[in-house]
Amino acid sequence: MTVMSIARFERFFRTAAGLNVDKNDLKRYSDFVDAKLYDLLTVAQATAKANDRDIIRTCDLPITKGLQESIHRFRAIDEEVELKPILEQLATHPPLDRTPDQDTEASYPDIIGGLSLALAQSFKILQPDLKNPQTQHWDEARAVFDLLL
Repeated sequence: MTVMSIARFERFFRTAAGLNVDKNDLKRYSDFVDAKLYDLLTVAQATAKANDRDIIRTCDLPITKGLQESIHRFRAIDEEVELKPILEQLATHPPLDRTPDQDTEASYPDIIGGLSLALAQSFKILQPDLKNPQTQHWDEARAVFDLLL
C-alpha cells in the first residue's frame, strides 16, 4: 500500500471514530475486510442457489439495516477522505460456486466502507476511551462481527 493510501486509511479512522491507527494496523484491517466480505458472499451464494440462479445479485447479500446505515454514513465521510479508490483494490474474493454480477461487484467498495465505519465505531463502543487500537481490541471487535455476520 502506498504512503498516500496509508495516510487516507489513518485519516478515515480518525474521522470515523477519533482513532489513531498506523500502517501496522493495515494487515489486521485487510484481514478483517477479506473475511467479512467473504462471509457476506458465502451467505449471498446460498441465497442465489436457493433461488436457482447461477449469479449472485446485490439483493442476495445479507445487508442489515445497521450495515446499510453505515454504508450511507461512509459515503458522506468518503467525500472528504476519498478512501473508496483504495477499497476497490481490497475488494477481492476467492472463487465461489456462484459468480457475482457486475452490479454486485461494483457495490463492494461501499459495503467494505460501511463495514469499515462500523468497525471503527465498534472500537469506541467496546472501549469508549480508546485512542490507539491494539491486537486485543481488533480481536474483540472481530469477535463481535463474527457473531453478527
